[in-house]
Amino acid sequence: MAASQDVHVRICNQEIIKFDLEVKALIQDIRDCSGPLSALTELNTKVKEKFQQLRHRIQELEQSAKEQDKESEKQALLQEVENHKKQMLSNQTSWRKANLTCKIAIDNLEKAELFQGGDLLRQRKTTKESLAQTSSAITESLMGISRMMSQQVQQSEEAMQTLANSSRTILDANEEFKSMSGTIQLGRKLITKYNRRELTDKLLIFLALALFLATVLYIVKKRLFPFL
Repeated sequence: MAASQDVHVRICNQEIIKFDLEVKALIQDIRDCSGPLSALTELNTKVKEKFQQLRHRIQELEQSAKEQDKESEKQALLQEVENHKKQMLSNQTSWRKANLTCKIAIDNLEKAELFQGGDLLRQRKTTKESLAQTSSAITESLMGISRMMSQQVQQSEEAMQTLANSSRTILDANEEFKSMSGTIQLGRKLITKYNRRELTDKLLIFLALALFLATVLYIVKKRLFPFL
């Protein structure tokens, strides 16, 4: 049961780190976003989903901490939960600031377009392409991290399955040991009984031999010394 809890805690921590990285990458995308507002709205929707997943995992980790048997392990996990909550609050603050910065940038660009016309539009297009390339590189890096985290989660699940199989094997071995112990006890009783019977047989043989010798001596005495 303790091993299973440890695996669950490790999986929670890994996914919390993964969601935290994804949130940070999306916040950076918002900072780099130059519009339109629909693009910003789409990014904010993704951030909300990631925050939801992150909050759920933190709650699971907190519940696991409360279920720990050792007080030291419980307090250590609760401290980790508190750190994750602080990091999430920090991300939420960065998210709000990134939204404000992005909206200001979009407003400034729209105002500049009114005055500069086509030249600014072409420049904005170039900037958007550059930002798109940067965002694509960040997204690719994040996908690599996500794949690595998924592999670690899968390995943890396999380890938990191995532990469960080992537990079943130990239980089966314990049952076999109990069966063998009963057989050994029965054998011990039979050997003890056999030893007792052998001792009785020896005693009877000795008594019969003594009686025989006494009879022989008596007959010899009567034949050789009839006057005694």
